[in-house]
Amino acid sequence: MKFADFINTKAIRADLKAVTKEEVIQELVESLLESGQIEADQKEDIIAAIMKREELGSTGIGRGVAVPHTKHPSVQKLVGTVGVSNEGVDFDSLDGERVQLFFLLISPPERPGDHLRALENISRQLRDENFCRFLKQSKTPEDISQLLQEADDNQFVSG
Repeated sequence: MKFADFINTKAIRADLKAVTKEEVIQELVESLLESGQIEADQKEDIIAAIMKREELGSTGIGRGVAVPHTKHPSVQKLVGTVGVSNEGVDFDSLDGERVQLFFLLISPPERPGDHLRALENISRQLRDENFCRFLKQSKTPEDISQLLQEADDNQFVSG
């Protein structure tokens, strides 16, 4: 699975304004709403579902990265976006570091394989230091979109 399969480039946010975990999730879900990926009447329920997932354990996986995600019946296919916070946000990460890179995913409950493949792709790409560094330095959604395309073309991770 590639980023192009689930990341909506119109929803990418290169300069998140959020300063808390919940604000990050709200801002990224709002970006998916604005790009037509989710329905307005589902927004609050999706935010609540992601926050409920965070209560099970932070999706801040370390090294300045978080992958907030949920399964939700209102989406027909896996949808996602990317957000970058220049300042970093306290996301209760496993390593205690502030998070700068966010990959938010929402998938239909009946498609767990897509959800897992997307998480696997993200974690594989994020093992690459150059990819992470370039993402953190991105100033525009276009920069981020270009990096995701390069990652899809295997320009970062070997194997």
